[in-house]
Amino acid sequence: MKLRIGDKVRFLNEKGEGVVTRIKDSKTVFVEMSDGFEIPYAAKELVPIHTELILDKDRENIEMSTEAGEADAIYFIIEPDHELNLLVNEYRIYLFNASAFQLMYTYSVKDGEYYQTLKHGELGSFQKALLKQVKLPYFKEYNYHKIDTILYKNGHFKAQLPVAEILYLTEKTFQTENTIQHDEFKHPVYGFVLKEEFLSTKEIPQSLNEEDIKRIKSIKEFKTTSSVSKGKKEFLKSLEKEVDLHIEELVKESAGMSSYDKLNVQLERFEKELDKAIETNMKKIVFIHGVGSGRLKQEILQILKTTKGITYHDASYKEYGFGATQVNIL
Repeated sequence: MKLRIGDKVRFLNEKGEGVVTRIKDSKTVFVEMSDGFEIPYAAKELVPIHTELILDKDRENIEMSTEAGEADAIYFIIEPDHELNLLVNEYRIYLFNASAFQLMYTYSVKDGEYYQTLKHGELGSFQKALLKQVKLPYFKEYNYHKIDTILYKNGHFKAQLPVAEILYLTEKTFQTENTIQHDEFKHPVYGFVLKEEFLSTKEIPQSLNEEDIKRIKSIKEFKTTSSVSKGKKEFLKSLEKEVDLHIEELVKESAGMSSYDKLNVQLERFEKELDKAIETNMKKIVFIHGVGSGRLKQEILQILKTTKGITYHDASYKEYGFGATQVNIL
């Protein structure tokens, strides 16, 4: 079995999963766990979790190559659920990464005067991500579709400029554009190229000219601490919260409690505070769970994995060490 950097994997003989971060040799890879630690594993003890479709799962780890392929490209794909226009009920919108690079991406639509981000994330090389499943009126309400991506590899690579494209789509688009048959899609799709030039790249200046320096200085002067009003500071602070889940902070007397009972009390408070934060549209909430045996953090992460509308990561090491998790409300 061949694994590639960025592959999500599950352990064959124990519980848990992680992401392949480095290839040691033909038999061993490094896997990054949810807590950020890298551990070497034998490839035969790992089972790939292909959450996104890979074009050729048996392909060599092309991400290790420093050269881009001539056929590499990134596409915005719209797949109808039927071949005949009159019988189409829904459309599935994809970001299709047919390149050797990994992507960090955002998908936004223009809502009135501003753009609104609908989905963001990471996408491995030769994978596709489902951005949204919609009906035809969606393209009447939202005509401008914006895709931004940053391209990178986990090894050596030639620098690529970011992708920033805006597509104008209407209901008429699906009457005038021709569809394309592709093996990775059940029905013929509408395809729009976002990037196809990888081989020749633009040189990025290594030094700043006088105009750049003036611009940086003006930004620094504009964003001084004094320019932020007291009312705004208080408002931003009101959107953040810190919750200490140490058992002594939750109950008056814990001496007679079993570990099981303590864990239940801590998880109950965690879920209550998380639900409240989401309902009240808070910006972020930090849960202080301590290090201990790691059981409480593990249970918290399992809940967060299935919670929609949030992102989460280890809280500031400078403030909390390894004992806290920050949840951001989207």
